[in-house]
Amino acid sequence: PYLFFEGCCEDALNFYVQRLGAEITALMRFADAPPGDSPGEGCGPGPTDPNKVMHANLKIGDAMIMASDGMASGETRFEGFSLSLSVPDEATARAHYAALTDGGQVLMPLGPTFFAHQFGMVADRFGVRWMIILPREL
Repeated sequence: PYLFFEGCCEDALNFYVQRLGAEITALMRFADAPPGDSPGEGCGPGPTDPNKVMHANLKIGDAMIMASDGMASGETRFEGFSLSLSVPDEATARAHYAALTDGGQVLMPLGPTFFAHQFGMVADRFGVRWMIILPREL
């Protein structure tokens, strides 16, 4: 998945690092683009702030998510999808769920279901929808 945070990418990355134990494996700012490839030239238009994130890789467990500030319009919209995090145990499910609900919105409380030991859904403080799942053996 590639998420466009429209101006708050660095805040989101730091939140996921601090709260989910994620790792930023790559980060490039618009200012890092070489001459001729900077916004408005070879790589197309970009935000007016050259310190905004052009591209980042974020590793959460075994999952890799890419992210950017995009055009930094301030109008972030994450609609029509959810990111799913499979976790190894109940403690991790509770911890990830609690972290993502901080400043976010509970969409489905974390709890047992017929298909998972633990499952819950949340929209985090940035508007990204997440599903946390501790799957049952099928």
